[in-house]
Amino acid sequence: MRLFVAVFPPEDLLAGLRREVTGALARAGQKVRLTPVEWWHITLAFLGEVGSDRLPDVVDALSGVESPGVITLRMSGGGSFGKGRSTALWAGIDGDLAALGDLQGGIRSALAASDLPHDDRPFTPHLTVAYADNAAVRGALIEHAGPTWTAEEFVLVRSRHAEGGGGGYETLRAWPVG
Repeated sequence: MRLFVAVFPPEDLLAGLRREVTGALARAGQKVRLTPVEWWHITLAFLGEVGSDRLPDVVDALSGVESPGVITLRMSGGGSFGKGRSTALWAGIDGDLAALGDLQGGIRSALAASDLPHDDRPFTPHLTVAYADNAAVRGALIEHAGPTWTAEEFVLVRSRHAEGGGGGYETLRAWPVG
């Protein structure tokens, strides 16, 4: 199964960002297919393919992660990664990035200590909202500044995208933050 660990912002804030982006597209007379808002998250660790027999090890490792305390964040700014059709348009994250980085580092350390797979890319907190090279979306994201929110939990998620049948995410377990 394909796994990752993430923080999901509150649904009302995601809906507000979606309204801003779709409004910018409408004003520009353009159409871009956004990823479903319920998929918008901050990835803390990507494990990739993990055998179902290792799932208890993943849960045990994540259960031992110490919370850095309350993490207050906000969506602010944005940009893009990549080029052409594979360009990822993203909303930036601002706020207590040191505490978020501590949580992310604790998660990766716990996975490594249990000999579990995880990515080692530099941590760049963001929400991917679309895959398209579109100036109107990029501009809306760059201008976006949302209200602050508190990260309530981090979650272990199973991605069903590679499994067919419509894809989507399934939350397997959650741990409190703060």
